[in-house]
Amino acid sequence: MIDSIILIGGLALILIGANILTDGAAAVAKRLHIPTIVIGLTIVAFGTSAPELTVSISSAINGTADIAVGNVVGSNIFNTLMIVGCTAMVTPIIITRNTLRKEIPLCVLSSLALLVCANDVLLDGGVANIISATDGLLLLGFFAIFLGYTFAIAGGGNGSDDTPEIKPMAWWRAVVYIIGGLAALIFGGSLFVDGATGIARALGVSESVIGLTLVAGGTSLPELATSIVAALKKNPEIAIGNAIGSNLFNIFLVLGCSATITPLRINGITNFDLLTLVGSGVLLWIVGLFFAKRTITRIEGAIMVLCYIAYTTILIQLQS
Repeated sequence: MIDSIILIGGLALILIGANILTDGAAAVAKRLHIPTIVIGLTIVAFGTSAPELTVSISSAINGTADIAVGNVVGSNIFNTLMIVGCTAMVTPIIITRNTLRKEIPLCVLSSLALLVCANDVLLDGGVANIISATDGLLLLGFFAIFLGYTFAIAGGGNGSDDTPEIKPMAWWRAVVYIIGGLAALIFGGSLFVDGATGIARALGVSESVIGLTLVAGGTSLPELATSIVAALKKNPEIAIGNAIGSNLFNIFLVLGCSATITPLRINGITNFDLLTLVGSGVLLWIVGLFFAKRTITRIEGAIMVLCYIAYTTILIQLQS
């Protein structure tokens, strides 16, 4: 009971912290006359990935690598299957050619890169599967390339400005928001990891399963909320960009930073989880490419949600 309260309190602090940090940073960027599209592609995108970053780094520092890696893998599977699927069930999603030809394949590539980095035993005959500091720097290098590609799209005028109107804010208030948001993220991340670890031990469930399900779903709440609201406002295409952008941030930035700070020894995250991650991206690409003329229909969305439910069921069965 206490662990559940700690976990919920930590999650609340993370979500509040990410929100006010994003508002403060966006207000400062606006005052410095940084273009709105750039704010959307960096600060707002970072804001929705801040929970994953906070939890994974806190987990890595605390020595619970399975929660750190499971958080990212589980969040990305949740983003691709549940968030896109639920949004499509609300209203069909039209996928642009650019997203279909470049961004979704890049998302699949990021999953394949993680699959390779996490298979030292199979590929190199190593003693254990470890995402090393070298792997982390490689992922951060990919992140830099991704940012360069993103800014190139913005500069070329091919990106759409979906960033909400940024409210003007006094300098002092913006600074307080940034400092307060960071403090809430750090403290909330520590509480969340402590609560999740306590629940795992109490239930006799592995930290990897907790990371892949409970932690992943909790830290993906900003993406889910953003996508559902966008769908209700008749902008369902935002869900695709939101999910893909978050997935790339999670693997390249979140795991890159976590592994660079401390190597992540993987115990409970299996190739079943990593291949499900790759498969979810391939499924999204196939659905957009071959059916309904670049549109994810309600039926296809329901199939994606069912795939996520099936994955979670198998995951729990494998642990029992």
